[in-house]
Amino acid sequence: MASGAKTLTRQLGRLNPKSTVFFLCDVQERFRSGIHAFESLVQVSQKMSKFSKILDIPLVVTEQYSKGLGHTAAEIPIDHACLVEDKSKFSMLTPAVVNKLAELKAKSVVLYGIESHVCVLQTCLDLLENQYDVHVLADGVSSMNAPEIDIALNRMAHAGAHVVSSESVMFQLTGDSCSPLFKSVSGLVKEYQSLARQNKLLYKNGTAQL
Repeated sequence: MASGAKTLTRQLGRLNPKSTVFFLCDVQERFRSGIHAFESLVQVSQKMSKFSKILDIPLVVTEQYSKGLGHTAAEIPIDHACLVEDKSKFSMLTPAVVNKLAELKAKSVVLYGIESHVCVLQTCLDLLENQYDVHVLADGVSSMNAPEIDIALNRMAHAGAHVVSSESVMFQLTGDSCSPLFKSVSGLVKEYQSLARQNKLLYKNGTAQL
């Protein structure tokens, strides 16, 4: 692909399942009581993990100082993750993660987790700096202090990331209702439909804010 076409693809935010990786950032047990709308965050993380398994999209999981902060929330299936990385730095881009991205020949990253203004933001900026196309789930990131979320999403969008919803990403990666995987994807969307309507990260004051 010519460099101009690559630039256009990045600007448009096209997602291809063959070159996309999911990043689950630090959704750990210790944060359960302190993070805004943690249950909504877990539900979206759980849905995306299941979706990644259906489409066979690589899942990279990080845990911030798991010895002290615990492991990934038990409700989120990560048994199929291609990498589960314990880290001390805020960004997910540890040497092991950088190597895994290169090994997978990834071009796009779908990013979700916590905290939006710390680890998620720094991961996003590192990915953009390394020429990855970044899609941040507006309904899949949170912080301890709710106002930090929108500030971080705006910061990431201005830096060049695409701020999107989890369902939009799912249908973009599926691509066609004739896909043999569509029935499974549609079933997953229906499974989480009522929970999506209650998602406090997606709905603020009764109106979706993306």
